[in-house]
Amino acid sequence: MVLLFGSKRLPDAARSLGKSMRIIKAETKGLAEDGNAAQAQQPPAAPPAAAPYVQPAPPAAQPPAAPPRDTSI
Repeated sequence: MVLLFGSKRLPDAARSLGKSMRIIKAETKGLAEDGNAAQAQQPPAAPPAAAPYVQPAPPAAQPPAAPPRDTSI
């Protein structure tokens, strides 16, 4: 890296990188705390109530099928 940036810019680059890492760490920690706080505020979900048994309706009566047409000519 010394050859790429030079000896003058290397300490500045390292300092900027360190600041950026601290900011990222603080923001991700804040997001994790916000997520935990939001979960703590929500009441636990109640189990779904059992649906009452409903007897299925009988199948509807179908009209009789029409006899096949004679297509031979």
